[in-house]
Amino acid sequence: MAEQQVPTMGAADAPDAVYDARTLGKPKMVLFGLQHMFAMFGATILVPVLTGLSVQATLLFAGLGTLLFHALSKGKVPAFLGSSFAFIAGYAAIAPNGEAELLPYACLGVACSGLLYLVLAGLFRLFGTGRVMRFFPPVVTGPIVISIGLILASSAITNCQTNWLVALVAIATIIVCNIWGRGMIKIIPILMGVIVSYLCATALGEVDFSGVIDAPWIGLPVLWDNTVFGMFASPTFDSGLAITAVITIMPIALATMIEHIGDISAISSTCNRNYIVEPGLHRTLLGDGLATILASLFGAPANTTYGENTGVLALTRVFDPRVVRLAACFAILFSFCPKFAAVIGAMPASVIGGVSIVLYGMISAVGVRNLIENRVDFLKSRNVIIAALILCLSIGIAYSAAGAIVVPVGEITISLSGLAVGSVVGIVLNIILPYKDDFDVLKPPTPEVPE
Repeated sequence: MAEQQVPTMGAADAPDAVYDARTLGKPKMVLFGLQHMFAMFGATILVPVLTGLSVQATLLFAGLGTLLFHALSKGKVPAFLGSSFAFIAGYAAIAPNGEAELLPYACLGVACSGLLYLVLAGLFRLFGTGRVMRFFPPVVTGPIVISIGLILASSAITNCQTNWLVALVAIATIIVCNIWGRGMIKIIPILMGVIVSYLCATALGEVDFSGVIDAPWIGLPVLWDNTVFGMFASPTFDSGLAITAVITIMPIALATMIEHIGDISAISSTCNRNYIVEPGLHRTLLGDGLATILASLFGAPANTTYGENTGVLALTRVFDPRVVRLAACFAILFSFCPKFAAVIGAMPASVIGGVSIVLYGMISAVGVRNLIENRVDFLKSRNVIIAALILCLSIGIAYSAAGAIVVPVGEITISLSGLAVGSVVGIVLNIILPYKDDFDVLKPPTPEVPE
């Protein structure tokens, strides 16, 4: 696979762009920082709402993770790290109803996924981008991403069924803001969908604000019992479930690491800087991986570079990473407000369902786009076989009666999710199946040319 092409580092500044926001003055820097925080806000807080994780811990480690990422990437990449939607399927597999006692096991699996980032970062440092990426081509990662969205679809429908009117308001608001919105409204369609449908649900009397009234204004964002450390210290620790969580969730990192590379490429193109070369993918992957590990250990969702904030960069033309670091500080500040978290916790299921229908569908659509943009040739039978088995195994096992493949190993029972099985099978097939497709039976016959 050829190296990805992005603008040459230091060739020229993008026209009408600001690379040092200090020239704009402190008030404008603060305003741009707030804008970046609100851009990531809707999607970032939705992950804990959907999974049962702590909203406060999510905001805290989104901010801390972003600052850690900037420190490891030499402070050069204007990226914000928010909650990753790709891992929702992993949380759902281990704690399908957001059970507080099960979520730390899922967080352990996500933390181990972060270790794969460190491995890939090391490989990029040793061998370069092209040699490593050939093991994770679009024909493998595309179907994996498609499967993630389709596996989650049923939970979105279940939430919508509590009140389809509110759910449809959320969907319509997101569509209108995304297609016809202008300025900041176009950047935050998810947040607008949450706000408008939340107000609609409130008007219909479906929101219970008693928890908001009782919540204090200031409080710690992390509880010991919700952390991985608390799980290991518990007398009811289940080693079999811990192993199952690790095996089930780790393969998801194959998709998110590819997503990371795509996001860094997008930021490079937006800012007219080659961040793949300097500071390098090995540094950005290291920052993303360590941020994910840190967040997961303390009961927060996995982190990932956010496309919403890349959109803000393109809109404002302010490419100074200092502005993004300001946004991270604001996120940390909000994390110490339990009353704010209670407002989020009071959100009706119908609001969550309407928003998640769009988000889960977008996850699958991104997988389809990945296949199209990389021109995966489905006239080649090897590609058809790889994609078919990934999709069928991932989705079929997820919706089977057991919901997983159960493997007894001594006294421990390990459950393998469909996504884990499909991902491993896809990678193995990509390695062993020949690229030369002489046996192709799907390619249409070449028409005879009349003499």
